[in-house]
Amino acid sequence: MSIVFKPDETFRGDYSYRNSEAAILRFPFPFPEDQYMYSVNMEPHQPKGESSVYEHAFDVDEHYIAECRDKAITLERDPGRCQVLPHMELAEWDTLELLMDSLSTDYPEHFSLSKTGPGFGARWSWINRPLGIEQEFVFGDAATLPCGPFEYITRQAQGDFAICDQREDNLFLDAGMVTSQADWSLDFNVGMSFMQWHGPVPLAHQAGVFERALKYLLMIRQGQPVRRLNWTMTVNPRLDTAPETFPEWGPERASLTPENVGRKLHLRVELQTLWRLPRSNALLFPIRCYLASLDELVRVPKWGKRLSRVLSTLPQPLVEYKGLSRYLPTALDYLAAFDDGGATSPGTEAETRELVASA
Repeated sequence: MSIVFKPDETFRGDYSYRNSEAAILRFPFPFPEDQYMYSVNMEPHQPKGESSVYEHAFDVDEHYIAECRDKAITLERDPGRCQVLPHMELAEWDTLELLMDSLSTDYPEHFSLSKTGPGFGARWSWINRPLGIEQEFVFGDAATLPCGPFEYITRQAQGDFAICDQREDNLFLDAGMVTSQADWSLDFNVGMSFMQWHGPVPLAHQAGVFERALKYLLMIRQGQPVRRLNWTMTVNPRLDTAPETFPEWGPERASLTPENVGRKLHLRVELQTLWRLPRSNALLFPIRCYLASLDELVRVPKWGKRLSRVLSTLPQPLVEYKGLSRYLPTALDYLAAFDDGGATSPGTEAETRELVASA
């Protein structure tokens, strides 16, 4: 079915971003239990449950046009948000092929791809109807594209993309398109090993989580992508929360009040997938960001109850790492009104097709 896009919404300035009722119901809610439990929560990247977020390799939704426009704004202001180390050229073409093949297969009404043959030297024709792009190029010849192949295709996809080169029994963040990250810097992290990149995360290192995760990631095979959810919270529906722009979004955290917290405070969920690339053997790490305000989430009764209970059980080091200390009490006071103390079922699904009326 054709997607109804919302091209005029914004993720900065007047913050006109909102989720339709359908978008709320498909939101990738990250908490399967009422109490917070840290885990890697890795699973095969296959269709799952009622949410269409997991239906395709790369999710395209109503926010697609607006998100791509916001990405272009960020890149114009700071071209360093896209960086590719010289030895990653093969992985760039791997990424372009994976995204073009997936989007044209899964959303044929919006994307088309034709090829004169497989592999390098073939002429390809790419059509992106939502963004009004038509491009003919030679696969493997970067001079036939308006920019590098990795930048070209990730400008046309929602979310961030990192490519990790695998060598020395380790993973190194050697390429990235990062414009919607949760307060980390590609410019600082590019070239780092897996452990260096994840160094600031509390609790997990002591539990040996990242050592086990690295061993697992090194064994990912082509054609067997995996995924996990990560989360934090953001004041206002802003995609660009990089350290470089902290002077713009940091002060907004002080703007929350009991009267506006439901509208302004957003649960920020990352759908993180990992793909083994065929020619380069690198790992592609897409990080797709979804935003939903507290006002939107509590329209699903199960989610309103669970979010209240999960946030109230967060370990203090995690509260500080995720930057929640300033507004967590206000959020909990707001959410308490939506928790009647009743039992909730395990799992993350909304378990309803109709939302509670908004306040």
